Amino acid sequence: MKQRLVQLIAQTELQVTELQVQQLVGYVELLHKWNKAYNLTSVRDPNEMLVKHIMDSIVVSAHLQGDNFIDVGTGPGLPGIPLAIMCPEKNFTLLDSLGKRIRFIKQVVHELNIANVTPVQSRVEEFQPEQGFDGVISRAFASMNDMVSWCHHLPAENGHFLALKGQFSEQEVAELPEWCSVTEVKSLQIPELEGERHLVILTAKE
Repeated sequence: MKQRLVQLIAQTELQVTELQVQQLVGYVELLHKWNKAYNLTSVRDPNEMLVKHIMDSIVVSAHLQGDNFIDVGTGPGLPGIPLAIMCPEKNFTLLDSLGKRIRFIKQVVHELNIANVTPVQSRVEEFQPEQGFDGVISRAFASMNDMVSWCHHLPAENGHFLALKGQFSEQEVAELPEWCSVTEVKSLQIPELEGERHLVILTAKE
């Protein structure tokens, strides 16, 4: 599995250390193990997880500006855990309302010795951080409108929303609230992943 991950990463411009490769593979192994009992992801095959979960997450690491990020509706820690492994100098809060997911993330952080992740069990609208985040990340929300509406209290003054999407939808952009606009759309190239992937960066208007 490690060799396969190294081959996938070689198809990108990402720089990944030996330790990071070990941690990413360790995460997949834990996810595969826990998934049997806790049903954390619909992806059952660890080799598929490498593409659909790991590569799909870590390609975003090149686009993170700032130091403090929150992954909203993180599920089993996606994309937050892979991003935290890739960016050890940045801090990641991983938010989910389900206890079993947060328990899993705590176990991952402990076993893989990841120092820059804070797991939080809460509904997003009830979570009140002490300070705003440079980036509010999500790959789980149904629509960008839902994401920015429920998370509008989370970015810092110059913070952004980072929505991981499949196809980019002009319809979704049209449905955004008045106070929010799309500042950038990046097409993501993920080795061996079928279908389109986009990173949509949104900012609150002044």
